[in-house]
Amino acid sequence: MMRLFLSLAALGLSLSAAASVDAAQAQAKVDWTTHITQTPAGAYVIGNPNARVKLVEYVSYTCPHCAAFVTSSTPVLKGQFVRSGSTSIEIRHYLLNRIDLAASLVARCGGAGKFVGLTETLFAQQKSWAARAMEYEQANGQRIGMYPPAAQMRAIADGSGLTAIGKSAGLSDAQLAACLSDRAATDRIVAMTSSAPQSIEGTPGFFINGKQAMGVFSWDRLLPLLRAAGAR
Repeated sequence: MMRLFLSLAALGLSLSAAASVDAAQAQAKVDWTTHITQTPAGAYVIGNPNARVKLVEYVSYTCPHCAAFVTSSTPVLKGQFVRSGSTSIEIRHYLLNRIDLAASLVARCGGAGKFVGLTETLFAQQKSWAARAMEYEQANGQRIGMYPPAAQMRAIADGSGLTAIGKSAGLSDAQLAACLSDRAATDRIVAMTSSAPQSIEGTPGFFINGKQAMGVFSWDRLLPLLRAAGAR
């Protein structure tokens, strides 16, 4: 009887150990880059909500440094750190002008399912649409300023090519019109900028586990800080 008990006990331990291994393997197979959640303030979080390294990034869609950061960081930051579950990225909007606001409204128009893809597209095509937006606003800014807020956003989106980018991502004209006139969404985006710490020196601005990465605007400067915090 004692031998039977010990055998059953050993079997239980073996099953427990096997279950732990299976759970660890299942965790390792999760692609956390597809896990997108939203904070109460409206920011989007990409990755494991329980990640040991929580990166907060303040971004402006018209900021060339932000576009350069996305291009240089994506293979490792998202392709390794976020995918593995060790790191999450919280994207917060930091508006520099009303073109930024229009771009932010388009990026968020498809919800969590389209936000990451639209954000990457906006940065990849930034030189094209941002240049068009600047030219359009210089030529039409005074007239646009007389429009109601929703009409201003629609005019900027149409004139810059942002509307076309949204449609290429599968958004309908009706969806875009609703998003560009969404006062609650506008207020939420504006609030992210107004509530941002005054210590932010520019965009992109980074916080790692609540601590600001002072003087860091590029991937090569941020990478060693993330690794030191435990990003793998």
